Amino acid sequence: MNEFLSKAGLDFFVAFGIVLGGSMIAGVGAVFMLMPPATVILDTAVRLKIWAIVAAIGGSIDPVRVIESNISAGLISPAIQQVCFIIFAFLGAHTATELVKLICKGAVT
Repeated sequence: MNEFLSKAGLDFFVAFGIVLGGSMIAGVGAVFMLMPPATVILDTAVRLKIWAIVAAIGGSIDPVRVIESNISAGLISPAIQQVCFIIFAFLGAHTATELVKLICKGAVT
């Protein structure tokens, strides 16, 4: 159980960091390119969300393969764990996206 929570927490924070860090660095780039930073930050956060989830769960099709092979073998617990890891990664990416929206709320009209 402890290993599961550690992996789930790590997936959450990896996805969170990818969205938050990527969108903030995009904002810095927007300043250099003379573009509106808040708009670029918001757009980047939304576009990075799915990629943050993919990166957090392993960056490939392997988690989906684990789900399929375990369900085929009749083992539900490992498949449920993989689904939970995906959910935690989604929650991390979504939380970061909402935080970016909150931070940029007054800057974009």
